[in-house]
Amino acid sequence: MEKQKRHILSILENKTGDYEDRVALGMRSKYGWREFTYKGVSLLSRKLATYMIEELKVEKGDKVAILSESKPEYGVCVFASILAGTVSVPLDIKLTKYELKSILLDCQPTIMLVSQNYLEKALMLKEELPSLKTILVLDENSQNEGYKNIYELPDKYDAKWRVRGAKATAFVIYTSGTTGAPKGVEICFKNITSQLVDIKEAFDKILPRKGISILSILPMNHLFEMKVGFSSFLNYGYSVYYTQSLKPKDIMKMMRDRQIEFMIVVPAFLKLLKTTLESDVMKNYSFFRKRWFELKYFLAKFVPFYCIKKLMFRDIHRQFGGKFRGCLSGGAPLDVHVGKFFNRIGIMVFQGYGLSETSPVVSINNDNVTDLASVGRPLKSWQAKIDPSNGELMLKGPAVMKGYHNQPELTAQVLEKDGWLHTGDVAKIGKNGHIYITGRIKNMIVLSGGKKVLPEEVESVLEKSEYLAEVCVFGASRTFGAKDGTEEVVAVVVPKEYLYNDHTDDEIDKLIRADIKTLLQRLTPYKRPVNIIIRREALPRTTTRKIKRKEVKELIKS
Repeated sequence: MEKQKRHILSILENKTGDYEDRVALGMRSKYGWREFTYKGVSLLSRKLATYMIEELKVEKGDKVAILSESKPEYGVCVFASILAGTVSVPLDIKLTKYELKSILLDCQPTIMLVSQNYLEKALMLKEELPSLKTILVLDENSQNEGYKNIYELPDKYDAKWRVRGAKATAFVIYTSGTTGAPKGVEICFKNITSQLVDIKEAFDKILPRKGISILSILPMNHLFEMKVGFSSFLNYGYSVYYTQSLKPKDIMKMMRDRQIEFMIVVPAFLKLLKTTLESDVMKNYSFFRKRWFELKYFLAKFVPFYCIKKLMFRDIHRQFGGKFRGCLSGGAPLDVHVGKFFNRIGIMVFQGYGLSETSPVVSINNDNVTDLASVGRPLKSWQAKIDPSNGELMLKGPAVMKGYHNQPELTAQVLEKDGWLHTGDVAKIGKNGHIYITGRIKNMIVLSGGKKVLPEEVESVLEKSEYLAEVCVFGASRTFGAKDGTEEVVAVVVPKEYLYNDHTDDEIDKLIRADIKTLLQRLTPYKRPVNIIIRREALPRTTTRKIKRKEVKELIKS
């Protein structure tokens, strides 16, 4: 157990010794670049942990909530929590005060670490949460209304660190806080160490072992970012940079400034980046350059080497700084057309799969990047099988969560006594061991005749339309006729904004319905939507840019 604990702390201890003067975490602020070396992160983490132990008298297992945008100090909070023996509860900054209150009442934190931007919300929450005794601000020189920031704490660094066992909880990650009891996934040290070993083995095949620069664009409260973009990359001795802007132009400038070589992304960002690059070609290239780009794009599918593709599209690679290798995409299914685009221009997109309940990474397609429908083989410590009764993917391994915080009955619904986890995903496992996710069981539409339709399959066809920006398919119950109470397939689509510049609403309606009618010929008749709803407003999404299917359904229903 102590050995596993030391492995967690090696990010601070061993890596500090190996890379003490190398940049660990950095961010551009209005005052310029702020960069923390591995030694600097270690010292500030120990300073905060010592204060929590000696001054705030935290006990082992106390909860520490973190409410902040991604920034270097966020990592300091995570390491300090581990040293002090507390449990970190990362919070989604986009949640309302009422949603946050529901989560915090469930986990009962004694301390909240908050950035200056969310201090006001934290103070309101403190008034309503008896358990919350202390608020500390993350920002240096902050206007913090009398609350201490972590930089001005006493210069003490050597408290007795709290050693905990492999089964002790390190994080509680909440995946919902809107209705009913919030669902907090408990992640233990055994989960973390297993992930670090698995992910390192997977990355050894695709990334150099020397120090490189990584760009982080996902929120740190998301376990995918916490485990891969933060913990795993620091375990490698890499330099991780944060950005507050998600505009592709801002991100590309930052990539040039810090010679970024790799990123962790969600598919929606890749889609936005693809649109930006294509728009740049259309707007700024001459007629000859456009034709030359199209020819190179066609020829690139026959080129097996990424180094040659990078030379073919060196103008685009210069926009990224010239060193960008590629990215790991997760959190939602990757659009095959988006993956193909980046593959063609010499940027590798490795699709991964996982969920919060698996700590979170299960697989990374690091051996056949051109198979864009696959999420790869399970990582070394995972077992995977398909439930023959419903096609559900089931998983077993040391990174399966402890359970849902304070919800043993809900835990029992997804976690079998023998350790197999119900993922809720419908999947296939190929002969080569690769996993192919085809849909979600909870999204499955059951028609009157008993036939089943996966919305994701219908969406993948409609997303091929050049006119659509967003697509959401779901089942809606009929409330009339002989089929009253049965489900039918409904599609909600959002046209691309440029259409409204040249067409009336009626023209757009006819154009899109005609295009959809053609595309739907690819599906067997019972899978085709019986109702197509066209709306101009963007569809609601999660922090990882997945469409909130349930909210879309409620919008249409209302």
